[in-house]
Parts: sequence; C-alpha cells; structure tokens
Amino acid sequence: MPFIPHTESDVAEMLAVIGADSIDDLFDEIPRELRAKGLDGIPAGLSEMEVSRLMQSRARADGQPLCFIGAGAYEHHIPAAVWQITTRGEFYSAYTPYQAEASQGTLQVLYEFQSMMTALTGMDVSNASLYDGASALAEAVLMAVRANRKSKSKRVLMPRNLHPSYRRTCKGLVGNQGIELVEVDFERETGKTPVAALEAAAADGECAAVVLPQPNFFGALEDVDAVTDWAHQRNMLVIGVVNPVALALLTPPGDWGETGADIACGEGQPLGMPLASGGPYLGFLTCKQDFVRQLPGRIAGKTLDADGKVGYTLTLQAREQHIRRSKATSNICTNQGLLVTAATIHMAILGAEGLERVAAACHANTRRLTALLCEIPGVEPLFDGPVFHEQALRLPAPTADVLSALAAHDILGGFDLGAEYPELDPALLVCATEMRTEEDMIIFRDKLANALRGARGEGRGNTA
Repeated sequence: MPFIPHTESDVAEMLAVIGADSIDDLFDEIPRELRAKGLDGIPAGLSEMEVSRLMQSRARADGQPLCFIGAGAYEHHIPAAVWQITTRGEFYSAYTPYQAEASQGTLQVLYEFQSMMTALTGMDVSNASLYDGASALAEAVLMAVRANRKSKSKRVLMPRNLHPSYRRTCKGLVGNQGIELVEVDFERETGKTPVAALEAAAADGECAAVVLPQPNFFGALEDVDAVTDWAHQRNMLVIGVVNPVALALLTPPGDWGETGADIACGEGQPLGMPLASGGPYLGFLTCKQDFVRQLPGRIAGKTLDADGKVGYTLTLQAREQHIRRSKATSNICTNQGLLVTAATIHMAILGAEGLERVAAACHANTRRLTALLCEIPGVEPLFDGPVFHEQALRLPAPTADVLSALAAHDILGGFDLGAEYPELDPALLVCATEMRTEEDMIIFRDKLANALRGARGEGRGNTA
C-alpha cells in the first residue's frame, strides 16, 4: 500500500486552518504531568534498507521447519493473488461501512463472504465475522441461551474433546454471566462423545444447548445426526463447531439430523490466513433464520436502489452494541474486515471444487502419515474410527522429549496431548495438510523413529 506522508508545509497549513499553533496544542486537554517525557527505550530510526535487512534476518532466524502441527491452526497453500488483492489500498485501509454510498466495495465483500459461509455451513444466515473461532463459540453460547425460548436454563453441555483453548476462552467470556458450562467426557476407545455421556451429564438438570465439534480436537468424527436429534428432542439448541475446509467433504451443520444444527461457528484461518505467530484470525458465526435477531455483529444485504441498480447496505445491526452497551446482545461491534476479504478472495479463487480437492488431499495425507508413523514399533492410533485432519497417536516414550528432539532437526512434530489430557500421556496429535509431500512425511517418520530411540536411552536420538 503506498504511503503518502504529510510535508511540514501540509501540517502548517492544516494547523493554520483550525487555529492551532502546533500539534501539541491538539492535546492540550491532557495535563502536562501525564504526558510522555520521551521514548528513551526506543532506538534511533532506521532507513528502509536497514529495516528490510533486520526483518529478513529475523525471518531467517525462525527457519522454515516442516510443520506437522494442526490443533486448530493449519498450514495451507495460499494462492499469491489472495494477499496481493487483499493488501490493495481500497481493501487494506477500509473501515466500518456505516455510509453505504461510500462503502459499496466493502459491503459487497461482506455480502459475498456471508453468502459463501451460509453455502458452506448449510445455514440460513451469516454475520460478517468475529475475532476468532474461540470468541465465536462464546458468542454462540450466549446467543443460544438468549434464543432458546423452550428453556430458561443457563446450562450448556461442553464436550472435553472440544479444542481446549475454545473451552477456556468460552468459560472466560460467559462464566461471569451466570452460564454454567457442563463438561462431558469422551470415550477412551473412540475419542468421541456418545449420546449416553451427554444424557448422563444432562440428567442433573435442564440444559439450553449442546456444543458439538465436527471434527473434534482429536480429529474424530462425531455422530452428529444422533446427537442433534437427541438434543432437539430435549428442547436443546445445537451449536456446531466446524472446520470450514472439512465442510467441503463432510455433511454441513444445516443438514445434521432431522432439522439441522441451530448455530454453527468456527475458525476461518484455513481460508487464506497464514500461520503468523498466532494471528490475526477470524471467527465465523452462522445460524437458522429463526435466530437472526440474536446474531451478534453486522449483516450486509443486497438490494436495488431507486434507479433499479444493484446496491449493498447494512441490513441488520443492533445499535445497542454501540450506544447502550448494558442492553446489548453482544459487545462485539467490529469485524475482522481484512481477514474476511482474504477469506472471500481465497474461497472465490478455489471455488467449491478446489476447496473439495484441498480437503481430500489433506485427508489422504493424514492417512498416509498415520500409516508411515505406525510403522515405528510402539506407535499406534490412540482411537478407533474415521478422522479428518488430525490423528492422535500413542507413543512409547515421553512426548516432550520426542518433540524436543524433532525440533532440533527443524521439525514441528505435533501437539503434546498430555499437556491438556494427562490421562492420554504419552500421546501426540499430528496433522498433514495438502502442503506435505511424501518426502516430508518419510523424513518425519525417520526422525521420529530416531527420536524415540534416543528418548528410550538407545542413543542416536540427536543424530541426523
């Protein structure tokens, strides 16, 4: 994006127009004793060439390790056009589109994003995104408790095989609002949450909703039809937490059971967002038409103007989010607009067929990686049943030691399940997206075998 600086004469002219002697005068309401005395810890400015060299050296220091970690953030191929277009000035600097007449491009992007997300999830309505998948789930829980008119309960069933970070974030955001998140354990054989476990957890009292991940954190595919119908028979709403890439192959939430899930949310990072030190990401949130007025955020719509020309506008947005916050259904009042733009362009470039090919390639690679790693004595799948993206593996040595040895060879070997699920230790969660080649996976297998020998005290653990 081009940078257009103000010259000293530009600044002087603007100050003269508004009647100020200096820029400091614009902040004269701040008491002098509260003003910064200087930035002694900030080094002197660098030239563009020096900054480029510094950032390149830091990037090289990070290395380019082979990544076999998934666990909610995935290394997918991003077509070059995605961020080349996204970082154009008209997209990169665009802000909230309150004035439709001046924001048609931004509004159209939001509308297209919403249309794509409803098509992908099989739901009726989508908002224009939230901060990330974890906060989107928290908003979905709040929404479900408000929207369920058949139940006054503030209890929500929350499976343990949901992403641990999602569970923590959700608890942090809804826990002080009188909402009880009832933890439901998973089957040790399959890694799934059966209806019987949900039934037992719900026996202590009425529940407003159940959270249903598909796939779950272990990559296992839940019996979404059975759980959805069971929940609806008991007047609970169903909140689906889904991976958008997986939806290119799996049944969308809108088609779960007899009548479909009521709300669907998730993380949009797999749709054109790089692994960039943890963010920024974007959360998506969709629902049935019945609950549209409980949907936080904004909704862009398509219409015709007085001359019959197509136009876009903000169709629905609760003003309470801005001016009467105590009465707001949500205090999330801005969206990840830049990330929405990237996701929209990414999905438009891939199309439905391209997204399905990505999903199929990921699934094939995870199966191939599992087969290769299970050639190593003592390594075996932790659970039975089909998976997508993730595969949980039992290890014959301490996971932390193994991952440390792999890191020494520039391999990010997976997620240590024992850190969040001590009863599964030692266990490793691995993933192979479409980015991993057969050569990559063979290298991983060989280095893992070597790391396991070293962890068992057989030597060679740190050799190449």
